[in-house]
Amino acid sequence: MELKAYFEGVKGTGVIATADSKGKVNMAIYSKPHFMDNGEIAFIMTDKLTHYNIEQNASAAYLFKEEGEGHKGKRLYLTKLREEKDSQLINAIRSRKHHSGTDDDKSRFIVFFRVDKELPLIGEGN
Repeated sequence: MELKAYFEGVKGTGVIATADSKGKVNMAIYSKPHFMDNGEIAFIMTDKLTHYNIEQNASAAYLFKEEGEGHKGKRLYLTKLREEKDSQLINAIRSRKHHSGTDDDKSRFIVFFRVDKELPLIGEGN
């Protein structure tokens, strides 16, 4: 199943892991990725630790656990390609999704990634 179709059809919780230039790791709860027409994925970030880390170290990992019993989900290994600050694309994406409206006055970044590797939540895959 294609990643975009997978994420459109499932509910769950996502966690993104980043590390700074010295290897100090951070993890944060994140929404499902946004899929771009060119095959890249993107996350909307505020100017907090996850964004700080990804500016220093382009590697990240995203873990998604499906709702329900068992251990189903995905692990994505990512490389940052570029980012945009306070882009109109952010507003367009946010208008299509429900968001709480909190932190509307803060700067936002849309950060684009290449998916280097996709694995199931548990195990090595095929």
